[in-house]
Amino acid sequence: MSELPDEERKRIRERKKRELQQRLENGGEVGDDAAETPGEPIGIGGRSHLDEVLAEHDVVLVDCYADWCGPCQMLEPTIEALAAETDAAVAKVDIDAHQQLAQQLGAQSVPTLVLYADGEPVQRLVGAQNKGRLEQLIEQYA
Repeated sequence: MSELPDEERKRIRERKKRELQQRLENGGEVGDDAAETPGEPIGIGGRSHLDEVLAEHDVVLVDCYADWCGPCQMLEPTIEALAAETDAAVAKVDIDAHQQLAQQLGAQSVPTLVLYADGEPVQRLVGAQNKGRLEQLIEQYA
């Protein structure tokens, strides 16, 4: 999987650090001003959009899918439920529309799920997964 360039990673970490310092200086607890986790999956429009989502949220589950994929269709209700019920942001990458990004994410088959914590990939799962397993992984990093 292609990693973010060191400069980009450093920029994201510095921005997160500044945001945390501002929250603490304003007297609020860390969670008070944090970007609210969306209640539905975020459709990713490209690499820069994914980078923004990763910078904005501590835990992000990325679903690399295809409309024609049967297991992806079976996984869809689980993905929607995770977006609504967990503290993770859930992002969806259409591998047909974003082939290069899917390749960078290591999606050699679909569905491929990549879990990010603090902007770094921490887990990769291939194939349909059950909701309990995904909730457990998200909880581990949330």
